[in-house]
Order: sequence, then C-alpha cells, then structure tokens
Amino acid sequence: MDKKIKLIWDFRGPAAFKTAEHHEIHLKEYITIEGLSINITGFSMLNDMHSIAYMVVEESNMIPVRDALKPHRGEIYIEK
Repeated sequence: MDKKIKLIWDFRGPAAFKTAEHHEIHLKEYITIEGLSINITGFSMLNDMHSIAYMVVEESNMIPVRDALKPHRGEIYIEK
C-alpha cells in the first residue's frame, strides 16, 4: 500500500478562506476527471489571513498530480 501525500495550497489575505473553499471545488472536479482512487479533500482557516485547501493522493500518483496542479507544499498524510 502506497503512502498517502497531502498536497496543500496556501491562500493569504482577507479573502483567503473563500478562495480556499472555492479551490476545493476544483480539486474535487480534478479527482473525478482523472478517476483518482482517493477522494479526500478539504479546506481550513489557519488564521484570519491564511487558509489552505488540500487533497490527498497516493504516493505513486503524487508526481503527475503535483505537476498538473502545482501545490505550494506537501506532507505525509496520516489518517486519524
């Protein structure tokens, strides 16, 4: 079983939360179009001026997804 990688997009400024919320819609569309096996996405507010959107991919799919979607960063995803 592959490791799971959480790809993260950072948004900053007063509209960061709404932008992250909207970005998740596009991440879900990409998952559907590409037929990816994992469907874990989300968005969260880190503070008033910094929010993130994220999606989780299998490590074997990380490079093509990274190259297509250009996330700002990534980390190993640990299921809770």
